[in-house]
Amino acid sequence: MSQFSSPSRIETGIRQVDTILDGGLLPASATLLRGEPGSGKTIFGLHFLAEGVRADDTGLYINLGEPTAYLRDTADSFGLDIDPVNFLTLSPSGEEFRADQTYDLFRSGETENPPLVENIRGEVETVGPDRVVIDPITELRYLTMDDHQFRTQVLALIDFLKSQEATVLLTSQAADSVPDDDLQFLVDTVITLERDQRQRTLDVSKFRGSSSKRGPHTVTISDDGMHVWPQLVPSDHQREFSSEKLSSGVPELDSLLCGGLTTGTVTFLSGPTGVGKTTTGLQFMKEAAGRGQRSVLYSFEENRSTMLERAEAVNIPVKAMIERGTLRIEEVSPDELTIDEFTHYLQQEVEEHGSEIIMIDGVSGYERALRGTGGKETHHLIKIGRYLRNMGVTGLVTNEVHQITGEFRATEQQMSHLADNIIVLRHVEYKGELRKVIGVLKMRTSDYENWLRELNITEHGLTVGEPMSNLRGILTGTPNWQDDE
Repeated sequence: MSQFSSPSRIETGIRQVDTILDGGLLPASATLLRGEPGSGKTIFGLHFLAEGVRADDTGLYINLGEPTAYLRDTADSFGLDIDPVNFLTLSPSGEEFRADQTYDLFRSGETENPPLVENIRGEVETVGPDRVVIDPITELRYLTMDDHQFRTQVLALIDFLKSQEATVLLTSQAADSVPDDDLQFLVDTVITLERDQRQRTLDVSKFRGSSSKRGPHTVTISDDGMHVWPQLVPSDHQREFSSEKLSSGVPELDSLLCGGLTTGTVTFLSGPTGVGKTTTGLQFMKEAAGRGQRSVLYSFEENRSTMLERAEAVNIPVKAMIERGTLRIEEVSPDELTIDEFTHYLQQEVEEHGSEIIMIDGVSGYERALRGTGGKETHHLIKIGRYLRNMGVTGLVTNEVHQITGEFRATEQQMSHLADNIIVLRHVEYKGELRKVIGVLKMRTSDYENWLRELNITEHGLTVGEPMSNLRGILTGTPNWQDDE
């Protein structure tokens, strides 16, 4: 029995849909699955019936659309076992739709026992199904004289199936030209599948007698069928934790931070390219690995192999950390994932693998790489930050400021309000030599040192110098040095 199964729930066969539905569909209920052609309704129905086979439920597919052979081939292509499922084919190619019966099947006033109703009733009474899919129910609209008769017949059909203790899934070819508002009133649950050029989504707009997670949620279809990736809702996730100081392992850097970063906070590492943002983040992860803690770095802008090579060159043993399971580096390519897929994998790292540090390496790359953000990349980053805080996980975010010199900015995307802490890294010139400096601009949960310190990254590792009391004007963009000589 899966973790979602319950005596009062019927699993859909799509794991994360059951999560969204708080365990699955209600037994002996009717669900309307809406969507345009190609949105995945039939695949959803096949998952539902295949799950019934796994649970030893009797299934019935009442087919008003595609031929039975096509449906079985489709299920087989996704690895879904529906061999024991019964099929009642009432599509226009079936015997029931030939000759003079085509348009008078539901005219109960003219025919006492319409052939279609008779066929469905007889099949249900013979098979005794636990699960029924009617695909698509909207085809019956063309077989009735008016909308009132259509609603009456569908309601009677639903009531009959539920009286037989069957859980029913009806599909609807939802479109502006064929509204299905009337059907939505007749069922217990309404699930809508939508798609555009970049994304498929699922949303539960009605779930009578129960709660569901608000959407829309991302849908993907792969070789093994349909997958749904629930939208991250930070308020649904909370756990007790005690705040501690996360040391960098570099005494001078810890001094800047008055002991280190507070766990369960989000820190922005902000500065221009090549200044050491990623290396500084990895330094915290190196120190955490020494205590047996697991970290994950999501790289949006740098090749994984290049990052490994650079880290090893500055005495951060990332390969050994990866082998011990204290570090995972995941390269995220453009358009590889949707935002819901990304947050799903992030949640897995936190909740299933116990990761205590999550690093998003490259805000600009994050904004470009993920699909399905709807132009609200910052909004989704806020949600990720809230989730990490709620779970007591330390978040690190590298943010590139494109100006190497000139007027100082903490971030270029106006994201500084998202961070609990901001560590700034900066290039400065001293007597014709380009140097790096590091300082703390903001810490919400503790005090911090106001001085800037010189940062060096060498083959021996990351080092931070003494406070640079003779450096002036870095925040104005025109730093200068007052030598003690």
